[in-house]
Amino acid sequence: MAETINMPKLGFDMAEGLLVRWVKQVGENINKGDVLAEIETDKATVEVESSASGVVLSHIVDQGSIVPVNAPIAIVGAEGEKVDAPAKVESGKSEVKADEKPAPQSAPTAAPVAQTSAPAASGPVKASPLARKVAKDNGVNLASLQGTGPGGRVVRKDVEAALSSGQPSAVSRPSAPITNYQLPVSTEDKVIATTKLRQAIGRRLVESKQTIPHFYVTHEYKMEAVMEMRKQINAYLPENEKVSVNDFIIKATALTLRQFPNLNATIKGNEIIQFGHVNVSVAVTVPGGLMTVVVKDADVKSLRQISGEIKAMAGRAREGKVKPEDVDGSTFSTSNLGMYDVEEFIAIVNPPEAAILAIGSAKETPVVVNGEIKIGSRMKATISVDHRVSDGAEAAQFMQKLAEFLENPVRMLV
Repeated sequence: MAETINMPKLGFDMAEGLLVRWVKQVGENINKGDVLAEIETDKATVEVESSASGVVLSHIVDQGSIVPVNAPIAIVGAEGEKVDAPAKVESGKSEVKADEKPAPQSAPTAAPVAQTSAPAASGPVKASPLARKVAKDNGVNLASLQGTGPGGRVVRKDVEAALSSGQPSAVSRPSAPITNYQLPVSTEDKVIATTKLRQAIGRRLVESKQTIPHFYVTHEYKMEAVMEMRKQINAYLPENEKVSVNDFIIKATALTLRQFPNLNATIKGNEIIQFGHVNVSVAVTVPGGLMTVVVKDADVKSLRQISGEIKAMAGRAREGKVKPEDVDGSTFSTSNLGMYDVEEFIAIVNPPEAAILAIGSAKETPVVVNGEIKIGSRMKATISVDHRVSDGAEAAQFMQKLAEFLENPVRMLV
């Protein structure tokens, strides 16, 4: 029986997505879990997997169409199966290349209203997140490229083509050595257009600070035991599987949240909804901004599982190839700036969650033990909480309980 594939919803605030490219064409075989299409959201370029096996019977929308979440985009069924034509997806913002011909369809497609064959001469360059990353890493000027993607969008293959051909206007070349050691200084103002990701971050965090009454609690943790246990565990693991201090923190946070369900929650009207699962998100730096990947059921997973999942999801996020499940379903957020030698900071609550934990560096520092000054390892963390959901006493108790796991990490293993 034919199955309709819908535009996925990635995060509570996603309303629509841009269908960048069909990976599977009409008439091609596809298995459940295979990548059907690539879509671009405010957060990243995401690969949409098929929820059914069979043959792609229809593309309901064209490449370049902006499609509302949960709207049908394709039909998968048995070869030769007859299906009723689905309702046409209306999109007033669609755009495709002027010379692009739609693939054969067995159902109506959304009609694009704007057509363009190249990026505009002025203003921000249309480019996919992955294309921007490849261009930045290789010194390619996106404005000099002719985009072949939908709506003249520059895609990865355009950047790779410029690199292989060595276009002088696109690829930056090393300049002559500086002999007087005086770096050139520009006094001209530079205007940089914000990305969709940066705009989305701005909208959400302005809303959070304006509508959520934040309060903050900071605690300092003894980290000697975690450092020693990490050293022992990593001695038995290959290089690509070694666990980090952050993996211990995620595990400890999840176990603590099980004892404080009011912080693993959201508020809806006059009701507080305490989530049944503990899904801890981890902030990841990506080109153009920040996004979070989610460790599902972190309270019941091993440190090794948590470490492997975070590495895989963070890698996909930086390549612009996150999966829907990578970024959806978070119940509590963490943000770790410890790798940047940050002592402490506060984070903004990520709605609709009730709290977020901001983590600083674990540092060697002088400490007083039984009246004597010794060298110890200390880390500060600050929890930001929605005061409509909880109060200072509960947040302080949470931070104390978190210390029981971080300062006695063997408790995470039993």
